[in-house]
Amino acid sequence: MTKAELVTAIAKGAGLTKKQADAALKAAVAAVSNALKKGERVAIPGFGIFTVRKRAARKGRNPRTGAVINIPARKVVVFRPAKDLREGVK
Repeated sequence: MTKAELVTAIAKGAGLTKKQADAALKAAVAAVSNALKKGERVAIPGFGIFTVRKRAARKGRNPRTGAVINIPARKVVVFRPAKDLREGVK
């Protein structure tokens, strides 16, 4: 599904114009992004939970040369789907 298709689906489902639906989608994405940047957890009932996790530094291997490289620690966004969503996709 593309952004345009998602905007159309939101517009139909909520009885909004496409312009209003696009603004609502942008606002929702910005709110989720800002919360994750602050390290907060974002839970959307029936959909899932977005969290930020720390990934530890580790050693890796360059597949081309076989040389050992250091992979630095970093933060990653993790999504855990809600039970209803997980079972609906099966």
